Formats: sequence, C-alpha cells, structure tokens
Amino acid sequence: MKKKKKSSNKNFINIGFDNIIAKEKIVAIVSPQAAPIKRMKEESRRRNKLIDATSGRKTRSIIITVSDHVVLSAIQPDTITQRIDK
Repeated sequence: MKKKKKSSNKNFINIGFDNIIAKEKIVAIVSPQAAPIKRMKEESRRRNKLIDATSGRKTRSIIITVSDHVVLSAIQPDTITQRIDK
C-alpha cells in the first residue's frame, strides 16, 4: 500500500491574517488604486466572485486568480511577490 504524499506548504502563500492562496492559481497581483482595478473589483462583487481576506483592514493589493475570482489582501503587492519567490 502506497503512502500518500503530504501536500507541501510550498504550493501556498500567506496573504495575511492566516489566509492562504495556491501559487499556481494566481494570475496577477495589482495595486487597488487604479480606476480599472476598482471597476474590476466592483464587477467581481456583482458576480459573487470577490473574496475579502483583509479582516477589516485597508486593501493594499488585489489578487486575480485563474477562475476570475478577485481576492482582496491587506498585504502590499511587493510583500506577496517576495513570499511567492521564496
């Protein structure tokens, strides 16, 4: 009987406040200030594809996934990128 491999945490990154996301599902990490990004965020909210992982904090980055979900994070885009590169 073969043992199953445990999934490694190397495939996931922490996006703040004990929220994690799969690295391979990330398409883009953007800053929330641009007008097109704000429109995309509102469109995602209307389509029920918005995930708020800020725990009530200010949104500092927006993560776009392969499934068209938009994830809000209170972590800076540079910090998330550094966590991906580790």
